[in-house]
Amino acid sequence: MQRLWTALRALAYMAAFVLGWGWLALQFRPFGAALLPTPSRTFGVSLMIAGGALVLTCAAWFVAAGRGTPAPFDAPRSFVPGGPYRWVRNPIYLGGLAMLAGFGFWHRSPSMVALTLPAFALFHGLVVGYEEPTLRRRFGAPYAEYLRRVNRWIPKPPRSGGASDGA
Repeated sequence: MQRLWTALRALAYMAAFVLGWGWLALQFRPFGAALLPTPSRTFGVSLMIAGGALVLTCAAWFVAAGRGTPAPFDAPRSFVPGGPYRWVRNPIYLGGLAMLAGFGFWHRSPSMVALTLPAFALFHGLVVGYEEPTLRRRFGAPYAEYLRRVNRWIPKPPRSGGASDGA
């Protein structure tokens, strides 16, 4: 029952996050501005689906292996170096950025697509200024080793046999 409650909280937090960024993106859609080509809509849908799948996968790992949610105020209780986190340290943000860019492509709006740049800058600042120092204090040596092995933003195949192979 505890995991179900955690999963429901995670879904609620993610829905609020996505709706908030979606609303903000819609504010960056000026009327009468140049539109991206129509095929960009298909690309946008693909990005939204891939990004959403990645975000949901990350959240599932947080709930199942970490016993927490993606929200910093309801964070996982255990270190989660498995799943997508084996490939890159911040896959949930990458998935969110893909969804945001996809939303812009779907709306054929260059300004909405461009919103991903300040969003990335904001996420980077949050990761470097808050998340990494907090996780380093909380999880110590295993997290320090994880930082050494796994890239922050650019995915790379995990090395087999390391501590990051499990949850």
